[in-house]
Amino acid sequence: MANSLPDNKLTIYQLLPRLFGNTNQRNKFYGSIEENGVGTFNDINDKALQEIKKMGFTHVWYTGVIEHATITDYSQFGIKPDDPDVVKGRAGSPYAVKDYYDVDPDLAVDVTKRMAEYQALIGRSHQNGLKVIMDFVPNHVARTYASDAKPADVRDFGQDDDKSKAFDPKNDFYYTPGQSL
Repeated sequence: MANSLPDNKLTIYQLLPRLFGNTNQRNKFYGSIEENGVGTFNDINDKALQEIKKMGFTHVWYTGVIEHATITDYSQFGIKPDDPDVVKGRAGSPYAVKDYYDVDPDLAVDVTKRMAEYQALIGRSHQNGLKVIMDFVPNHVARTYASDAKPADVRDFGQDDDKSKAFDPKNDFYYTPGQSL
């Protein structure tokens, strides 16, 4: 399909990497990442980006990229496990952000190089003539927010909360004192 849009027309292709490159059709209810598969940053290759560009898109909007709460255990990589009672399904919601300074380890081929893999995707997108929009919803945060990639002078959400109070205007979260999560 040839690009029939005016040169000044912005057209945005929304892409959820978790689904885009996942060729596993199993879709087992409450299945693990191993059972149901997952797309990765590396699956969004030059050919895919060229096809998006050929359709006339000028921008690609990557959604679900920021690290969010999940049941997948990445503790061996220094990522704190999430409480399964507050995670939506095993994969979690991409809008339950647990670290605004990191990307989702599920989307990396090598968890230790997840940020480099994402940066390479941005580079590939630009090299293929596409501008990038990174999805970011600042008030959607996981109850178990705990950044392992934040700058040294940044305090985590809830880190300074008075958990003895159900509500305090200085707190980042609401609490149920005397009850576990």
